[in-house]
Amino acid sequence: MDAKARNCLLQHREALEKDIKTSYIMDCMINDGVLTVSEEEKVKNEPTQQQRAALLIKMILKKDNYSYISFYNALIHEGYKDLAGLLHGGIPVISSSNGGKDSVGGITSYVRTVLCEGGVPQRPVVFVTRKKLVNSIQQNLFKLNGEPGWVIIYGMAGCGKSVLAAETVRDHSFLDGCFPGGVHWVSVGKQDKSGLLMKLQNLCARLDQDESFSQRLPLNIEEAKDRLRILMLRKHPRSLLILDDVWDPWVLKAFDNQCQILITTRDKSVTDSVMGPKYVVSVESGLGKEKGLEILSLFVNMKKADLPEQAHSIIKECKGSPLVVSLIGALLRDFPNRWDYYLRQLQNKQFKRIRKSSFYDYEALDEAMSISVEMLREDIKDYYTDLSILQKDVKVPTKVLCILWDMETEEVEDILQEFVNKSLLFCDRNGKSFCYYLHDLQVDFLIEKNRNQLQDLHKKLITQFQRHHQPHTLSPDQEDCMYWYNFLAYHMASANMHKELCALMFSLDWIKAKTELVGPAHLIHEFVEYRHILDEKDCAVCENFQEFLSLNGHLLGRQPFPNIVQLGLCEPETSEVYQQAKLQAKQEVDNGMLYLEWINKKNNKNLSRLVVRPHTDAVYHACFSEDGQRIASCGVDKTLQVFKAETGEKLLEIKAHEDEVLCCAFSADDRFIATCSVDKKVKLWDLTQKECRNTMFGHTNSVNHCRFSPDDKLLASCSADGTLKLWDVKSANERESINVKQFFLNSEEPQEDMEVIVKCCSWSADGARIMVAAKNKIFLFDIHASGLLAEIHTGHHSTIQYCDFSPQNRLAVVALSQCCVELWNMDSCLKVADCRGHLSWVHCVMFSPDGSSFLTSSDDQTIRLWETKKVCENSAIVLKQDIDVVFQENEVMVLAVDNVRHLQLINGKTGQTDYLTEAQVSCCCLSPHLEYIAFGGEDGAIEILELLNNRIFQSRIGHKKTVRHIQFTDDGKTLISSSDDSSIQVWNWQSEEYVFLQAHQETVKDFRLLKNSRLLSWSFDGTVKVWSIITGRIEKDFVCHQDTVLSCDISPDATKFSSTSADKTAKIWSFELLSPLHELRGHKGCVRCSAFSVDSTLLATGDDNGEIRIWNVSNGELLHLCAPISVEEGAATHGGWVTDLCFSPDSKMLVSAGGYLKWWSVDTGESSQTFYTNGTNLKKIHVSPDFKTYVTVDNLGILYILQMLE
Repeated sequence: MDAKARNCLLQHREALEKDIKTSYIMDCMINDGVLTVSEEEKVKNEPTQQQRAALLIKMILKKDNYSYISFYNALIHEGYKDLAGLLHGGIPVISSSNGGKDSVGGITSYVRTVLCEGGVPQRPVVFVTRKKLVNSIQQNLFKLNGEPGWVIIYGMAGCGKSVLAAETVRDHSFLDGCFPGGVHWVSVGKQDKSGLLMKLQNLCARLDQDESFSQRLPLNIEEAKDRLRILMLRKHPRSLLILDDVWDPWVLKAFDNQCQILITTRDKSVTDSVMGPKYVVSVESGLGKEKGLEILSLFVNMKKADLPEQAHSIIKECKGSPLVVSLIGALLRDFPNRWDYYLRQLQNKQFKRIRKSSFYDYEALDEAMSISVEMLREDIKDYYTDLSILQKDVKVPTKVLCILWDMETEEVEDILQEFVNKSLLFCDRNGKSFCYYLHDLQVDFLIEKNRNQLQDLHKKLITQFQRHHQPHTLSPDQEDCMYWYNFLAYHMASANMHKELCALMFSLDWIKAKTELVGPAHLIHEFVEYRHILDEKDCAVCENFQEFLSLNGHLLGRQPFPNIVQLGLCEPETSEVYQQAKLQAKQEVDNGMLYLEWINKKNNKNLSRLVVRPHTDAVYHACFSEDGQRIASCGVDKTLQVFKAETGEKLLEIKAHEDEVLCCAFSADDRFIATCSVDKKVKLWDLTQKECRNTMFGHTNSVNHCRFSPDDKLLASCSADGTLKLWDVKSANERESINVKQFFLNSEEPQEDMEVIVKCCSWSADGARIMVAAKNKIFLFDIHASGLLAEIHTGHHSTIQYCDFSPQNRLAVVALSQCCVELWNMDSCLKVADCRGHLSWVHCVMFSPDGSSFLTSSDDQTIRLWETKKVCENSAIVLKQDIDVVFQENEVMVLAVDNVRHLQLINGKTGQTDYLTEAQVSCCCLSPHLEYIAFGGEDGAIEILELLNNRIFQSRIGHKKTVRHIQFTDDGKTLISSSDDSSIQVWNWQSEEYVFLQAHQETVKDFRLLKNSRLLSWSFDGTVKVWSIITGRIEKDFVCHQDTVLSCDISPDATKFSSTSADKTAKIWSFELLSPLHELRGHKGCVRCSAFSVDSTLLATGDDNGEIRIWNVSNGELLHLCAPISVEEGAATHGGWVTDLCFSPDSKMLVSAGGYLKWWSVDTGESSQTFYTNGTNLKKIHVSPDFKTYVTVDNLGILYILQMLE
């Protein structure tokens, strides 16, 4: 142990012996490997606490520096910070040691293995030791004490930060003691989102080489962050992550995973965005004269004292930059007689400055770069010129350059090694492969030097690529695959190859391949970036593809990856996307693939312009910046997110509150964002500094909403405590509080029981008035007089969730508590339009500053961007989900009820719609030969309409409650109906004869007609009954389940029926026996539906967890479990409940309805196709007898008539 450390321990021995409890401290030291179990036992055997402490300190005094440091860390860990403070001054400096007999150059084989596996760069050929800095970094890493935290090596470019980071871990004792789990090096550089994702994907692949955690790469940054956290925690505990050359704070958020991290950076403020302890090691900006001379002496293999006089002048001209000194040193090593020549070049040659920067010594580097390039061998100079097309901080796999130069890997690596040796290129080893990259200054230099050749150089790369690859056939296991997916479009645009770029970007194959690997955001960005080029060919085609990506982005980023050809078939028939999809689908159908055509899609208009999913849970709020370029959002995941309005690309993510964040708002100057939360706080965030500027306290309940005044002087907040508060933005003081609850005191509700949640507010353009929504009322207050100016009662039965007003077009957009959004004209007080698209509650609506578009955000985790004009022009009539369908020859006739109470008869093939009658319809049906329609009402009435002459027949004896199901017999002469009143009515409407089937104790769930004038019904009472519809008598009474019977199906051979229940079981019954043939167990949710195959040998059942099971009817054996795939957390496999099932006539295929439609192979239990509806919660699927046409309605009221593509 160092004398200084020993003396410090002896000096404070008495205080330590008096206060410490040894038990937990010894646990920490045993974990660090500096104390043995036998030594612990000796200490424990001492009779008193003070004697135990004395013996422990006596043992430590006989040990080494590591024991002192472990004891110091244990004191901090166990809360003895004051005692640890006494020892801080004596912390010893840890010196490097071989730590093993098989060392080479001072580095053991253990260290070489660990560093090689972790991708740590090798030592430069020439380097000088900087022991003081290395020891400082090691000591700061010791301070982390195995806990998550950050050590930052900070200094200007070229000062040797990366070399220092690598030297820190090139120490056996240090590695073995602190990071036995290994070291993992990531060269970060300046990144955009897609570049960062590539880095994370590579790191995850390196950490999970045996693919024990996942068979595929993560598709987005959030997924990659989560994967990295699990890998570091489970597979690589007690390891060190080194992030080299970090530029941006947002990048660190992706690595903020509760692990120990060493970073090198030019900006020490980059860690302001992350949590945990942070220790900074500052590296001097330049080498001193002596260190510079030492580097030169090592390069030219001379003693420092023997260096010529010119060496001192060269060091002076290099201005202390290690990078520049190394460049010149490498040249002098090859040409040792050129001291005067290189000094003259540095002093006299005038190079054009690339750009001014306080961080780089541009003149010196530019000059050294020029000299280095000039001194390359003539036969490889052109190869270095080719590197001008590389982007900054992008690591290029060797394979890319093999393609560019049409050479073998070994030949290319030999050439590139020459560049590396001359300090003109950097090499990064990732596993077995090499990647090469240029420093950003080297890129600038090459671009400036070869500006006139750049287009041809890019063209050369594309030409070579086309010789070796087809874009969409790139395989993820190819070394260069990710490079081409990320930069192929960039090279084509830079080569001015507009035709090729359009062919690439307008290719469904390319979109499929790229989105499957990296998600849709990067592609959308490219469409925006190269829009000026793509529009040259056909702006409509460009619009087709961009809209396709934007509106399907929430699907393309999910797992399992959807069939992009099927998505393309849902586009308008004039769209280029559809035409390509149709062509591909026809080719694949010939090979046995299944595709569906949405034949009535022209009647559906997609009104939203962009759909994004930035959060991991429900989105409560989204808003535009004042310039309309950015969108901020917040929600259940407690974060504030900012992304581009055009593409959905994420710009910022902040953990904003301790609880759900309910609202966010940009200031008028876009410099600040306000947030408010369930935690009762309002916060003000500085977007420039990316930090919280102020926190406002005062509300006594959740704060629902906040909004800046037009002049940014005031901030309004609305709360569940019934108040509206106005805050001074500058001081964060409360200016005024308005009690909105008092305006509801005339209600019949007692005051103490009344809850008034103030939902939202909106300022007038002059900032003099503020509009507030609470319950079903809107109030207008005068800010200066604090008086109520107006009160508006919306008249809705539902509560206003949110509203916003657009002064430009006098429109209000209102979100109501039935998941719907409405547009109202404020002058006429009339509703203009309905906006349907969200699948769950809508929490926020907001206009863009010019009123041309508006945002909605929802529990369904999506944010939708709508075009106001498009929405206003669209019809607000939509269908309810209860429909009847008749398939007749080539016709598909659909009878449906719309939201304005009209009965519609729709020709599915032509789209022709007849509006039949207006009534309070709850259910409807068509007669088999399309002569009559029948409908039941909410009041229990039943009517029949003759289509030929519009004659109406009304049942004299209706039901007492709402009619739920209605059906004609095969001859059309009898109508059967069931109701909430638990009865079934059999009405021979031509003879006016009635039979009532009354025996169920609770509501009849549904019924099915059997042969020989019999009927099967099932009920909430758990029973299934067989009736004679002629006599009204029960023929069979089956007590099937303890809980509700949710569905029944009758086998085609009419010998059996199935029952499913909320008790999570299904049963197979014979009509001849009162006990079940088989009880089918295994479902983990309510079994909601069942269906027999046409040959009566199979039964399919579906449950509320999205699971489908296929059973053998004869023995009750489970044959297949459909959809046992892993899905996003919290999402059902089928997007929700499985509500309906149907087998094909040959029993080889099964179609299911749930959150969307799926087709399954019965033989394998695997999915053959998925059709994603715009909405969700499909109730039923109507299937034609030939299994080629399918009809359903989603919860948005959109009708889907799908036809199997042939």
